[in-house]
Amino acid sequence: MINSSYWLLAIVLLTAVSPVQAYLDPGTGSMLLQVILGGVAAVGVALKLYWHKLRAALGFRRKPAAEDERA
Repeated sequence: MINSSYWLLAIVLLTAVSPVQAYLDPGTGSMLLQVILGGVAAVGVALKLYWHKLRAALGFRRKPAAEDERA
């Protein structure tokens, strides 16, 4: 378990504010958008590749057509 003094130190360091000299050019927003859309596309491709394994792991199974007609 992390000591409470470490938590206090982390909070103090994360909340300390100091002025910075920074410039974000217009291309930065475009780059961030590309990163986000690329991540969404990667998740979509991963789901497509592992869709059957994911369905089996979560327990979603479709009954065969022959069993549906008898019921």
